[in-house]
Amino acid sequence: MFQLRTQRSKLSGAVTILELIFHSVVRNVRASHNNAFIAIGKNMLQVVVFVLAFYVMFSVLGLRKSAVRGDFLLYVMSGIFLYMCHTKAVGALVQSEGPNHPMMQHAPLNTAITITAAAVGSLYIQVLTMVVILFMYHVVITPITIYQPIQAFGMLLLSWFTGCAVGMVLLAVRPWFPTAVSVISTIYRRANMIASGKMFLANTLPGFMLPIFVWNPLFHTIDQARGFVFINYNPMNSNWHYALWLGIVLVMIGLMGEFYTRRHASLSWSARR
Repeated sequence: MFQLRTQRSKLSGAVTILELIFHSVVRNVRASHNNAFIAIGKNMLQVVVFVLAFYVMFSVLGLRKSAVRGDFLLYVMSGIFLYMCHTKAVGALVQSEGPNHPMMQHAPLNTAITITAAAVGSLYIQVLTMVVILFMYHVVITPITIYQPIQAFGMLLLSWFTGCAVGMVLLAVRPWFPTAVSVISTIYRRANMIASGKMFLANTLPGFMLPIFVWNPLFHTIDQARGFVFINYNPMNSNWHYALWLGIVLVMIGLMGEFYTRRHASLSWSARR
């Protein structure tokens, strides 16, 4: 009742929000372990295991001939990096604090800050992991050349953006159907092991199989990224514009859903689950 209210400038408010986002990002990065280096190292180890597993699988099954001409391990990593960036963004957004989370009781924290922090934290870990692995591979094993590095990195950002868009939609629905959203999120991420197209080139797919994959924005970004990474590959069955527009549409739907959920959310929902 008796509270001294101070009027803050827009600059002061912006600095406060950025500070909250920064601390939330740090909290998300250290969520899996108290030591930030170990938390990032665990993600790097996971990516390395993925790359080695696919490398061995391609070698044993004799599928290396179906890959693009160029560094085969770079071909494998170009799919793994974008896949991990997309799926980790989906998981980070779905698991971020929603409107009925107890942390929302602490002003000026709000869902916009927690969503932004989850997205930025996920991108930070994946980009750092990619840079370290590519640097070590370039220095220790063999020098690599990326045909168009800026455009290839743009496809990584687009994969992250579409992952955030899918996560936003699931986050908006989660307070209403928590169990169903958890199952859908897991199925979506597991299905992308194949549906993302990271194990093959889109140009090699027969026409009757394309409808199985073209709905997936990650399929388009991975195929386009390989066109920017390798000078010998020209993607013809994918379009990054589709992934961009689909991501924008899903973000708008997610924002509208999150706004509606935030207005009707109640802390008692958590007690009923």
